[in-house]
Amino acid sequence: MKTAITEMFGIDLPIFGFSHCRDVVAAVTRAGGMGVLGGSGFSAEHLEEELRWLDEHTDGKPYGIDLLMASKYDRGIQQQKLNIDEILPATHVEFVRKALDAAGIPRLPDDNGREAVIERIRNVNMTPDDAGELLEVAFRHPMIKMYVNALGVTPTDVVEACHARGIKVGAMIGQVAHARKQIAAGCDFLVAQGTEAGGHTGPIASMILWPQIVDVAGPNIPVLAAGGVGSGRQMAAALALGTAGVWCGSIWLGSKESDASPELKERLFAARSEDARQTTGMTGAQCRVLTSKMTDLWAQPDAPKPLPKPAHAYLMIEPRMRVARSRNKEWLSHAVGQIVGDMKQESTVRQIIQEMLEGYANAMERVNSAV
Repeated sequence: MKTAITEMFGIDLPIFGFSHCRDVVAAVTRAGGMGVLGGSGFSAEHLEEELRWLDEHTDGKPYGIDLLMASKYDRGIQQQKLNIDEILPATHVEFVRKALDAAGIPRLPDDNGREAVIERIRNVNMTPDDAGELLEVAFRHPMIKMYVNALGVTPTDVVEACHARGIKVGAMIGQVAHARKQIAAGCDFLVAQGTEAGGHTGPIASMILWPQIVDVAGPNIPVLAAGGVGSGRQMAAALALGTAGVWCGSIWLGSKESDASPELKERLFAARSEDARQTTGMTGAQCRVLTSKMTDLWAQPDAPKPLPKPAHAYLMIEPRMRVARSRNKEWLSHAVGQIVGDMKQESTVRQIIQEMLEGYANAMERVNSAV
């Protein structure tokens, strides 16, 4: 396939695979697309290990990195993030803790549980300074050809630093106004993410958003379609609306390469599209996740109001660790888009991409036969 985005990166397929799992990133890249590692949850040392592994397992092909560089956040909370007793209100902590206790979900071990929570909080990187440190690590790996900012407008000096190293800069956006700001900042391409996507999304559906962003971007800035893409028919629709490729995240969670737990995969394969709902209970901002007793908890009338970013994300680290350790499926949740309703069984990344290509070809044949 040949589009503006395949030409930009010298790849065979306009399929971009976002994942926090390096095995998925490598598999997408080897299959002809471009894997993109979500790196904001790693320390600089751990990220170096992940990127070194990717260098050795991507057959000399380019791959990308996605980081959070928030324009707006509570600087006081961020600076004091390791003092969790001071920044997390006791009312919020006890609300979640008592609910998990009542559900019979064991607390973390007394000897190292607190240290494990603090270490996890330490690795939540979402400010320009945090992302800047991780980018310095990424700059040491010449096969990284893409940097995507998933939160906020990328500062001009970061764009220039990437360009000086031959790295193209992109941004996740959910509204036309966001697109204009990113273009003004010097972004090379845009990822238009509809509300159907997993994680933090805006209010606009993909079918409406994609052509709007294509029109604003013009002929010189390629647009990737994100939000509800997991099949060839959806890829055909995205390209028909003017995008240059697709950005997929949720679909890889059920792959054999994914590091998702067996319990999470079981829940994903049993879920319906309507089970992927937006909630503020997981991060403090609207975030589409797999519904569970954890999301139900924050929907209760007596639930306290979500904390500001990034405090609420810190608050939820201990509860999520408890649920993961207990393997309690009823409380298990994860960011996932509405495409989850089409995820029915485990497949390899290569099989998923092959099926997308076959579906794309069939869709284009149907369209052409109608003309």
